[in-house]
Amino acid sequence: MKTKINEIFSSIQGEGPVVGYKQLFIRFCGCNLNCTYCDTAFQTGKEFTPLELAEKITTEYDLNTFHSISLTGGEPLLSIEFLKEFLPIIQKKTKIYLETNATLPDNLKQIKNYIDIISADIKLESASGKNTFNQHSEFFKQCSGIYTFAKIVFNGNITDEEIMDCTKLGKKYNLELILQPEMGKNNQMMISSDFCNNILRKFTELYPNTRLIPQIHKFIDVR
Repeated sequence: MKTKINEIFSSIQGEGPVVGYKQLFIRFCGCNLNCTYCDTAFQTGKEFTPLELAEKITTEYDLNTFHSISLTGGEPLLSIEFLKEFLPIIQKKTKIYLETNATLPDNLKQIKNYIDIISADIKLESASGKNTFNQHSEFFKQCSGIYTFAKIVFNGNITDEEIMDCTKLGKKYNLELILQPEMGKNNQMMISSDFCNNILRKFTELYPNTRLIPQIHKFIDVR
């Protein structure tokens, strides 16, 4: 069994509560969504078997120097059969950090015992062009027992209804919500700081366990 990996690289985590930690990123190809703000090209890559990928990262990198391995994409959970073989090999050597669009609950269920941290996106229709809240709810049911936080990319079109829906999910599943302003091609926020503060205020009035964390890696110009 093989899956296509777009790239493997070392960098810092630029999003969410573990921002600043050194991670080894494994970027999977393919995604089941096509969000309007996505700027990642993940269709091309090299195919690996689970054993080939495990051997590559353990021989070329000192995993003791990383906080964790980030499975990112694209959408890693699309490669579920691959992950079912790969994760048991590598999980004993490092922590596993899953970055996901939170729309494939049945796939998560099959590998959740190997995952240490879940970074899940809550997709707002106003920013992503997608309405996936029903899938998000089912997904977060499967996250029980795993440290999980939810990132929310937003722009100037965010609605009060979306804020309400996000905070309801946060309350129901005890999630830390991470507000992430949409970034432009010049690595600058597409909305003002005052607007961000106002949106944070609206969230915290409904659900205090909410933080505003822009994409730090873009501000400091690293991958």
